[in-house]
Amino acid sequence: MYSNERIILGQQANASNGQVIMSPLKLLWVGGVFLVAIVGGWLTFSWNAVIVFIVSTTISLCLGHSLGMHRRLIHKSYECPIWMEYLFVHLGVIVGLAGPFGMIRTHDIRDWAQRQEQCHSYFGHQQPMLVDCYWQLFCDIKLKSPPKIQIEPEVANDKVYQLMEKTWMLQQLPIAILLFMLGGVSWVIWGVFVRVSVSIFGHWLIGYHAHNEGHRDWHVDGACVQGHNVRFAAILTMGESYHNNHHAFLGSANLALHDGQIDLGWNVLKLLSRFGLVWNIVLPERLPERPELKCIRDSTYF
Repeated sequence: MYSNERIILGQQANASNGQVIMSPLKLLWVGGVFLVAIVGGWLTFSWNAVIVFIVSTTISLCLGHSLGMHRRLIHKSYECPIWMEYLFVHLGVIVGLAGPFGMIRTHDIRDWAQRQEQCHSYFGHQQPMLVDCYWQLFCDIKLKSPPKIQIEPEVANDKVYQLMEKTWMLQQLPIAILLFMLGGVSWVIWGVFVRVSVSIFGHWLIGYHAHNEGHRDWHVDGACVQGHNVRFAAILTMGESYHNNHHAFLGSANLALHDGQIDLGWNVLKLLSRFGLVWNIVLPERLPERPELKCIRDSTYF
């Protein structure tokens, strides 16, 4: 299942007509985490704590956000044992953006909107940078005529995912307790609050650039928003910044399609496949042909 298959269009579904409103929940969550990270990070700085931040952020972004949430749960770009799927998605939840259902809905409605001939500037990061930052971090968009998103029953009815969705903010607590026992307050600040803050802010920052500037090999006809490859962030994002590649081949497990591109998430998947832990990996050549997809530069992939 790909993201567009969850969208059920009503006769009046419209991606342009809507209002951006401040979200009290986002204001409290994001604002609170940022405040503790800035103040606490300054007061509790140590190199050990920085190492905890680097290790925990790398694991949660690679195995969690990229491989768990995005490539497995949302795009079904590979298969794996259910215990591994639960683990990876849980690591994606602790990134701090949303629960599994919230991530699916946010991702799918954004993808749907970007593929329309016109969409609200919220979906395409088309406002000035500071405005877009406020919108994406602290606001929600309320469309007057949104499409319905129907999450597949095997996910929507899964008790583990239902629990993750209900408690996604609280899932930082076990990590905080463990870090406190191992390294005290500084490890908690850097391993939870700084990690979540950098992940949330980085997710917005890369999204802003990936929809406004960067290299493009592919163009999707009829789509009002195009993706761009943000090369400088490829390693930091585990390959997720190759957004032009992703817009072109939504279900591909490999986001680095051309010479010189590095996708660490794909490298991890290949390693896992050698041990038989992942299989049925989807690559561009296995995806259905898209008549609207045009190559606009010489491609070395096919």
